[in-house]
Amino acid sequence: MSEPVEYRCFIGGLSWSTSDRGLKHAFEKFGHLVEAKVVVDRFSSRSRGFGFVTFDEKKSMEEAIHEI
Repeated sequence: MSEPVEYRCFIGGLSWSTSDRGLKHAFEKFGHLVEAKVVVDRFSSRSRGFGFVTFDEKKSMEEAIHEI
């Protein structure tokens, strides 16, 4: 049995106030998201200004890259 394939994109230049929920909201219009995660500093818990979104379909990821 094979593992499900996921397609992950790096998202840079995020506003310091962007949350996981905000990132998900911005990208879910392109297709089903497996995960939307803003990377935070482990000491201050503040956003580091980038994150990742993971789609379950390559077409959705490509559309998001093209549009945004």
